[in-house]
Amino acid sequence: MADNAITLDEIKAHCVRLSPWAHLATVGADNQPDVVPVHPCWDGDVLWTMCGTDSVKARNVGANPNVAIHWQVTETGDGVEVWGTAEVFADIETKRRLWNGVFDYDLNAFAPGGPDNSPGTAFMAITPQRALYLGMYGMTGHRVWRA
Repeated sequence: MADNAITLDEIKAHCVRLSPWAHLATVGADNQPDVVPVHPCWDGDVLWTMCGTDSVKARNVGANPNVAIHWQVTETGDGVEVWGTAEVFADIETKRRLWNGVFDYDLNAFAPGGPDNSPGTAFMAITPQRALYLGMYGMTGHRVWRA
């Protein structure tokens, strides 16, 4: 293992420590980037975020599954970036499985019909391919994880 290597579990711990908020970058069929704030949560080694079935991010992932996520940095400048591939799931089984216990906020606030009665609601699964942890904006070094 290289000196600057980090495990995915360490990356996940830093994500949780840094902020519940991150910025998700996608690229659409028009090759134009789009960045939106999201509240992602880990379930095993997959990162999930709630989305609308017809949202820009869902449409973009349908055109190009490559995504990047950047967690908001701390006051000291620590940060995490994750690159991976995403897929959108709107099936009832996935909704029911994720609705309770994965997210650290109440999904009903955004989709009051719950998993069974929120047809415009979906979940995006992001499978990480690589990640970067930066201490003090990289001034104290960086650590890299690769799948």
